[in-house]
Amino acid sequence: MKLTKFRVRNFKSVHDSGWICCDDVTTLVGVNEAGKSNLLLALWKLKPARGGEIDILHDMPTSQLSSLRTRTSEVPFIDAEFVVDESDIDDMRDAAGAKIEHLASFAVTRFYDGHYEFALNDGASIKLPSDTSGEDQGGESQNAAQELAEAESTDLEDILEPVMPRFVYYSNYGNLSSQIYLPYAIRWMRGQKVEGFDPKEDQVRTLRVLFDYVNLKPEEILELGQDPTSIARKRYSNAVPTQDEISAAAQSKDKRTILLNSAATKLTKDFRDWWRQGEYIFSFRADGEYLKIWVSDKLRPDAVALENRSTGLQWFLSFYLVFLVEAKRDNSGAVILLDEAGLSLHPKAQRNLVDFFDELSKENQIIHTTHSPFLVNTNRIDRCVAVYIDENGTTVASNNLKDGAGKLESKSVYAVHAAVGLSVSDVMLEGCYPVIVEGPSDQFVLSAIKTYLVSHGKFQPKKEIVFLPSGGSKAIRPIASILGREGDLPPVICDSDNPGRSTAKSLCSSLYKECPERVIELSEICPVDEPEVEDLVSYQAIKRQIDRMFSDTDDEFEDVYDQSAALVPQIESFAEEHGIVLERGKWKVELAKGFGRKVNSATVEVDPEHEKMWLSLFEKLDR
Repeated sequence: MKLTKFRVRNFKSVHDSGWICCDDVTTLVGVNEAGKSNLLLALWKLKPARGGEIDILHDMPTSQLSSLRTRTSEVPFIDAEFVVDESDIDDMRDAAGAKIEHLASFAVTRFYDGHYEFALNDGASIKLPSDTSGEDQGGESQNAAQELAEAESTDLEDILEPVMPRFVYYSNYGNLSSQIYLPYAIRWMRGQKVEGFDPKEDQVRTLRVLFDYVNLKPEEILELGQDPTSIARKRYSNAVPTQDEISAAAQSKDKRTILLNSAATKLTKDFRDWWRQGEYIFSFRADGEYLKIWVSDKLRPDAVALENRSTGLQWFLSFYLVFLVEAKRDNSGAVILLDEAGLSLHPKAQRNLVDFFDELSKENQIIHTTHSPFLVNTNRIDRCVAVYIDENGTTVASNNLKDGAGKLESKSVYAVHAAVGLSVSDVMLEGCYPVIVEGPSDQFVLSAIKTYLVSHGKFQPKKEIVFLPSGGSKAIRPIASILGREGDLPPVICDSDNPGRSTAKSLCSSLYKECPERVIELSEICPVDEPEVEDLVSYQAIKRQIDRMFSDTDDEFEDVYDQSAALVPQIESFAEEHGIVLERGKWKVELAKGFGRKVNSATVEVDPEHEKMWLSLFEKLDR
């Protein structure tokens, strides 16, 4: 089951956030005090995995508390919509014995008294079994079933609430201590207190997941570390250890060392796949009743205590452990809500965290807040949501990244602007003419063509044309809305494959409704069916590169190449037939780079047909 969108109402600083669309990873961007945390908190309380109790006094907007607090059953604070798959429907059938038909999605609202209201998507049908008191001769109840829309809300809740995903909220990320006193750690992990010591809950949680992750028990580590005298005293207080007790203690300590070395090796190996700021080696060393964590790396081979390494390393290690352990154990299928994660990390490490989010999202949807540009995935700008304070002083959100700039909080989407290099766009693009393309291969091909036309005196643009890759067709719209000023939207070049055509159609019916001529499909330029940017390229200009791609096959690609058809599908089909794996994304970029080198070499000859296509395209761009 997947959350597709949510809406917060009547919650803290939020009067009505508006609908917030969600993806596998969703990034809420905005300045401090914009209300990003309040959006997460309200969503958490839809169905919290732990904690998250509704608190009337602190959750209701202060200005309306006196009038709303007596109407808790009437006042909603969170709406959400989910899509379901067949496994979800099976769970519903198993839980309630209900007959489910055509259920693709449903909506839910939660109120301040805690109750839910559910609604089905159009055409859905859920029939509930009645009691057996009215059975007819065929064994069927006279009221055999009733439509869900007519059922009581308690029936709806019985079927849909159990299968809704839980929500897990994190705002504090407890860094591990490099020195762990085992007797206290054991008591804390059992929920017991130690007089004079009051560790934070998140620090205890991190301790717990550390031991879970490396498959160790602190009680076992403590027990294995007993010295011979302690063992002897179990017989009577002043006992002197026997030779057998001394030998047993030595064997126990050897076992402890082996277990700790094994655990450290596992952590070192797994952590290396995620943290790319250095190749770190962890070691666990037991000293009496203490367990210590030491770290070394290639540049600093001498091991030092974890707490003496960077705050960023300490944070990421703790974060990494918590999420890998809890996501598999407690948070299976949950939606993870992360409030301002990773702000203590170096910018490059924040980029690693973006990749970590993508990996986590294979099992759990992620919604996180940030004001850092380095925690915005520039390849998926469409996942960003602007959060800002409106003219009434309440929190609102918008998937239109230009919204905030037109109201009170122009800084609300600064992180997005900065992430795509647009925070200084007025300077960077001064005197330039930006054109949005789908990806880097488009950028390389079109930049090479522009250089060729200008250097050969075929074309002289009025302004310097700059091609900006959006990172995919889905991200074109948000970047276009950011770049567009006062209705002056930049041109967009779309491939004419299925995603490109769909994007072009969507743009022309919405953002570019008043200027559809600025959305250029390559089918307007190139005569082949469903052309992509590679079809602007002369085959002879990239023949050598293609031959190298297929150098391990006896067959020649040129023998089957059809110049009247799109090139990319032919290359992919040929590779599949011959068992050749093309590295996704990279092979097209390398092909584009090779074309750039070739077409701008001193000896290149461009045939009139391709030159004509190029001029036609650039004349559309030059205005």
